[in-house]
Amino acid sequence: MTDRDIVFARAVDQAGLLRRKEISAVELLEAHLDQIDRVNPSVNAIVTLVPEVAMGMARRADEQLAEGGVVPLLCGLPAAHKDLHETAGIRTTFGSPVYADFVPDRTTLIVDRMQQAGAVTVGKTNTPQHGAGSQTFNEVFGVTRNPWNLDLTPGGSSGGAGAALAAGMVSLADGSDYGASLRNPASFTNTVGFRPSPGRIPTWPSRDVWWDHSVHGPMARTVEDIALFMAATAGPDPRIPISIEQPGSVFAEPLAGDWRDVPLAWSHDLGGLPIDPEVTAALAPAKRVLEEIGFRVTEASPNFSGAEESFRVHRGYSYARDFLKAIEANPDAYKDSIKWNAEYGAELTAVELGKAAEARTRLFRRVTTFLDEHRFLAIPTAAIPPFSVDTEYPTEIDGTPMENYTSWFASCYYISETGLPAISVPAGFTADGLPVGLQIVGRHHADLDVLKAAFAFQQATMLWKRRPTAI
Repeated sequence: MTDRDIVFARAVDQAGLLRRKEISAVELLEAHLDQIDRVNPSVNAIVTLVPEVAMGMARRADEQLAEGGVVPLLCGLPAAHKDLHETAGIRTTFGSPVYADFVPDRTTLIVDRMQQAGAVTVGKTNTPQHGAGSQTFNEVFGVTRNPWNLDLTPGGSSGGAGAALAAGMVSLADGSDYGASLRNPASFTNTVGFRPSPGRIPTWPSRDVWWDHSVHGPMARTVEDIALFMAATAGPDPRIPISIEQPGSVFAEPLAGDWRDVPLAWSHDLGGLPIDPEVTAALAPAKRVLEEIGFRVTEASPNFSGAEESFRVHRGYSYARDFLKAIEANPDAYKDSIKWNAEYGAELTAVELGKAAEARTRLFRRVTTFLDEHRFLAIPTAAIPPFSVDTEYPTEIDGTPMENYTSWFASCYYISETGLPAISVPAGFTADGLPVGLQIVGRHHADLDVLKAAFAFQQATMLWKRRPTAI
């Protein structure tokens, strides 16, 4: 393979080349650094590049590979970390001018586990300020552009991760997801984003160790790369009481399966959400693919009443908790959407919080009962195709006005509020050649089951092999 082919290869294939000593970790890193040099100036996905740190890690990986024996799962694979995740000794800005020069002395757990598994840190990926919104821009680094069309956004808030993967700049990337932040950028960039069950990859550090609305998780170009990432990073941590006790090794199981007559619910709009007709048209063939795989597909949707209330209230509460005092001290440093969300949260009452918790409980019971019958739910990841980098957020979808900066990605945050595992996998393209993702949702804690279903769909379409047209 040429260097150009190598950087777009699956991470599992790159790992095979390293283990067979057909390429060294240093050579693999150099190929990725060359690709970063070629395309990052136009895409702006990797915002803090640390080539010297990366080269030291690559050399250590080559030493481990030369020694033989048990080699860490991610040994020698170039990776980048979301700029919301702390990296000891490497600048972490949270996309905020307040932290433009902040260098932490600790490392977020997901990053630490990646590095312990041998991943080579090349740098940090761009994110909106404090991850607020699903369009990646901030005052520190500017806007990240979509490798499929540089005038458009790659989504967010893990937009830098999605763009870097789509452009062949890294083998793997980490991210986080509250409302849509691993799944939307995957849909917009023809990559894979997996929102695991809360506690599958414990979130540390955390202000609230019981908090289960947001999660840390992986992005990659293929489902098998996601499984590799999960095998290396999943597993309990005693500091986080909602940790799932299963070890990451469960994700090393084969992904192939027999899906004949397995029930799957198909919903083109989650029971009534506005969806852009371009998305609906692009996803229409996906339903037939699922049927051809063997799934017994039924058009049906759970009742998602209560999801909006739960998301709005709990998000408001968390923003008031995390940002209200900082905004009061330095109001000009925070964008309007963060200030609005924090102010809304500050006005919530205990009664409203209690009602939102009850609504979420009822939602969980309804959706899990629905999945007892259907096993999987297949829905659009994003309600719209990628939009202009000059648009902070869409204000309408197919003629329906959006209430606020989050409303347009309800197709993802409705799922977030259930706590169920969900993945976005490449599923089609619009008439203009823009990527569209399919979201597959599974049963409670059935993370591996979701990966296996997504793998079957991926193998039937192989859409991941398409490369961006704008770089």
